[in-house]
Amino acid sequence: MDPNVLMENDNYRIRWWSLALFAVLLPALLAPAVWLVGSHGMLPMLAAFFGAALLALAIALFPLGLGAVRALGFRAVGWRPIVLGTVVALVISITVTQLGIEPQGIKQAMEIAREPPMFAASLLLMGVLAPLVEEMVFRGLLYGWLAGLWGTTAAWLISSLCFAAAHVELAHVLLVFPLGLWLGWLRKRTDSLWPSLVAHMVNNGLAVAAAGLLDVGGH
Repeated sequence: MDPNVLMENDNYRIRWWSLALFAVLLPALLAPAVWLVGSHGMLPMLAAFFGAALLALAIALFPLGLGAVRALGFRAVGWRPIVLGTVVALVISITVTQLGIEPQGIKQAMEIAREPPMFAASLLLMGVLAPLVEEMVFRGLLYGWLAGLWGTTAAWLISSLCFAAAHVELAHVLLVFPLGLWLGWLRKRTDSLWPSLVAHMVNNGLAVAAAGLLDVGGH
């Protein structure tokens, strides 16, 4: 094989220092962001968190230049895995909700989404920004580093566990773990971030939209 190809592929790998830099930057950026929003409510707090995470990610990957895009997994993929991935993700989400577990965090978020003035902001934050950041962090940055270190299977399992654990609340962790496994498998199977990203956005977006529609129906 042409050694230039190997060098090119190596340039698209996530380095340990990118992950370390992100881990250092996130709390450093989050602290002032949380201080600025103060006690303005859950939605501004979530916006501060995901905004700080997005900025930390951008800074951590800046040295990679445009190679960061491919390193995170933004590679072309057909429409079939995107459609299938989204449908299965919705089935998983609907199935786990039948368990009757209602995490307090989700309950509060959906209550905010039911307020007409907050619906659009909730949809943008929880249906677009949150999935984008979570996918780039867990199935982009973390998965990419682990795949280069221990292979794709280890990357899939460990990143899925970390994704679930990041939701902190035990009930929430239990609910999102099956979805995380599926999204991670999509990343592993397609070698692209697009299927899991679209599935995640549609899943969250429909949940927020359903909360808003239920409120309209209740009136």
